[in-house]
Amino acid sequence: MLLPEPAPIEPVAAATRKAPESAQRGEALLQALLALGIDYREGGTSPVHGFDCSGLVAHVYREAYGVRLPHNARAQSETGVPVSLAELEPGDLVFYDTLGRPYSHVGIYLGDGRFVHAPKTGSRVRVERMRAAYWAERFNGARRIESRAEMKRD
Repeated sequence: MLLPEPAPIEPVAAATRKAPESAQRGEALLQALLALGIDYREGGTSPVHGFDCSGLVAHVYREAYGVRLPHNARAQSETGVPVSLAELEPGDLVFYDTLGRPYSHVGIYLGDGRFVHAPKTGSRVRVERMRAAYWAERFNGARRIESRAEMKRD
């Protein structure tokens, strides 16, 4: 018994293809990982001079998407939409209370229960486990930056 030949697959023009969400998030993760090892610097916003936590996040989103996020963890916590721990996806922002006030620290979720951040003076941008006792006790929530309309374009 002969099987019918499959219909030919028509190529889709490159202009009509839409990059999958995971590919778009991949650019943010690449930018975040490129910052690993860069010195912490209070108020820092560049790989040349160093980063603080919100400066790292603002830099990553500017480089990955050409958009500006505020350079303030609390203000970043009001951008995008809230997501639960169970809904976290790579590229989401994760917030912590590290200074005795909510949303005083921010990092970028990498997946597999890990996030990248610029921790404190005397340290460097690094990856941490969210389940580590220190971070688990201080978790304030997460946000997903979905809408470009919520962010200012360069």
